Amino acid sequence: MLILVATDGSEHSDRAVDMAARLAKAAAAKLLVITVGDRFAGEGLERLARAEGGIGEALELVSSQILRHAAARAREHSVSSIETRFCWGEPAKVIEETAQQMSADAIVVGRRGHGRSLLHGLFLGSVSQELVSRSDRPVLVVP
Repeated sequence: MLILVATDGSEHSDRAVDMAARLAKAAAAKLLVITVGDRFAGEGLERLARAEGGIGEALELVSSQILRHAAARAREHSVSSIETRFCWGEPAKVIEETAQQMSADAIVVGRRGHGRSLLHGLFLGSVSQELVSRSDRPVLVVP
């Protein structure tokens, strides 16, 4: 069994990671934690890119921090198998495609997220709504 949880590092995403971790532990499932960046970086990322030497490097740095944080939260719930992945593209589409490719049994997302901050487009209310309407697998939206 595989549970996919998508995060942008927001408070709502943290709650989604916690819920997904509890589910993974209860079901002895693997947990796949992903974060998705789209083509609109936002001011915070652009400033970091200038300081770090490039938008790609800055996005990888921010994404890596988000994923490390989420994996640490999941480990607090004693999840034994955690994989992390950074993806690029339109968030709802990428989350659904990743769930299909990995044969995820369920998708867990936060209701809202950072919006137009470091990783624009992640977990606006419309992303979770789009996932619920387009996915062929269960989607748990965590408030």
